Amino acid sequence: MRHRKSTPAVMELSIDTASDLASVALSGKGRLIHDIVWRSQRNHTVEVLAAIEKLLSRGGVDKRELMAVFVSLGPGMYTGLRVGVSIAQGLARGLQVPTIGVGRLELDAYPHRHFDGPVVAVHRAGRGELAWASYRDRPWRELSPPRLASPDEFRGAVPDGSLVVGEIDERLLTLLESRSMTVRGPAAEGRARSLAELGFARWQAGETAEPALLRPVYLRPPAIGPPQQPGN
Repeated sequence: MRHRKSTPAVMELSIDTASDLASVALSGKGRLIHDIVWRSQRNHTVEVLAAIEKLLSRGGVDKRELMAVFVSLGPGMYTGLRVGVSIAQGLARGLQVPTIGVGRLELDAYPHRHFDGPVVAVHRAGRGELAWASYRDRPWRELSPPRLASPDEFRGAVPDGSLVVGEIDERLLTLLESRSMTVRGPAAEGRARSLAELGFARWQAGETAEPALLRPVYLRPPAIGPPQQPGN
């Protein structure tokens, strides 16, 4: 007789679609069991649902065994965030389980939490601007909330001795090289791993939200709107 692999009694699903590097993770009490990371082709609905099915199959888990759903709230790609949050909302409502949202910049910073100083997460936000926020450990906390800035404004705002992580292009790297700070590129393993750990900690702290109240974080209005009427 084939026996099913033992899995934790408490399991959670994490979903991150904030950027082209999308990921989903299955965890038990915040500890990673399996994850799937891929470069999105911008067909998020099909990709995410297929990845979740593959993830649960790999773990030998029925979705009805999930006890919570964690989701990245952004900032990031408008369509990707909307799809990821909508899927998380639908699963949480259908399964009647808690949902927890965590910001994308915090998820980028969290793997570097043991750095002895501020951890500044940054990514390109279009229109020549950067989205950034800063964090620090012991205890883990937000120092500066997510905001937009030009590369020059960002350079002037980041304190010396910081660790800058995320999507660092050549121009930004050149700007930062003259400052006393450490620069690292994005983590290759995807954000769902950090989401599993942070989401579980916040679930245990009672920081849950009704699925309908989850909202993606957009630092500017999306460049998508209803078609204008002739003459407007």
